[in-house]
Amino acid sequence: MFIIQNYTTAVLCCFITMLCWGSWANTQKLAGKTWRFELFYWDYVAGILLFSILSAFTLGSFGEQGRSFVEDLDQADISNMVSALIGGIIFNAANILFSAAIAIAGMSVAFPIGIGLALVLGVLINYIGVQKGNAVMLFTGVVLVTIAIIINAVAYKKASTGDQKVSTKGIVISLIAGLLMSFFYRFVAASMDIENFEQPQAGKMTPYTAVFIFSVGIFLSNFVFNTILMKRPVVGEPTNYAAYFKGRFSTHMVGVLGGLIWGLGNSLNLLAAGKAGPAISYGLGQGATLVAALWGVFIWKEFINAPAGTNKLLAAMFLFFVAGLALLIYAGF
Repeated sequence: MFIIQNYTTAVLCCFITMLCWGSWANTQKLAGKTWRFELFYWDYVAGILLFSILSAFTLGSFGEQGRSFVEDLDQADISNMVSALIGGIIFNAANILFSAAIAIAGMSVAFPIGIGLALVLGVLINYIGVQKGNAVMLFTGVVLVTIAIIINAVAYKKASTGDQKVSTKGIVISLIAGLLMSFFYRFVAASMDIENFEQPQAGKMTPYTAVFIFSVGIFLSNFVFNTILMKRPVVGEPTNYAAYFKGRFSTHMVGVLGGLIWGLGNSLNLLAAGKAGPAISYGLGQGATLVAALWGVFIWKEFINAPAGTNKLLAAMFLFFVAGLALLIYAGF
């Protein structure tokens, strides 16, 4: 199977993760013009599962390093499989709320609040699990990211005046989603042998197998979480499965594309964790907040009618985010 061999490559993969995790929501924005996000989300989840299967039987099975996907799945302990499965369930609960927050408040609100909180708490949780990296640099970077989030909150308050009012419900849902999101990665990382992907200890899984089980957890739990949300949506009228099957093929494919994009980022991030450590890998990946904020501000024009002074706050937010991410990278050297 394909394994990352050095820290530099791991950081590069984390940057790809950042781009993927910060960009997949554009597919929701595109589909949302004619398609309820609850219906979009079924295709998104299918895309995540599809990517996990494709990567497992290609990069996860070819080559001489490590165990192949089928061999690894066959020897995996039930406890480790359950751990990855729980990670998928927690992620799905968080992400479906996060998708709702995007639908209500937009990318430039949901990402900095929800994923920003997930970054701060997630780095702490994953560092406690595997203490890899310079703690001072790591947590100084987290502090800078936290400052960026606070600045962002001030920007939202300024933007909440007049016609550009920011939904309080969207902010609250973003916070809940971020809290849940901070826990999923630890369960997936615990199911793998982080110290040795090439010859993982018996019972532990390779990243490819862990990602597949994780994705199954997302898919199965969606029949519970998304069904409830379809019947009792946080915004709009209830919908149903009949409406889903009435969707155009091209609309469904937009959702699948979103899942494929997120799945690529997730797989590369977990592969990078072997060299960078879960805390650094997760933290850099969740720098997706910066990417999504750029999309929201410059492409979707979500702050176009904001009052004077908002742009300076957004610029300061980006500056602190970049400085924080730079320290997260330095923490691994």
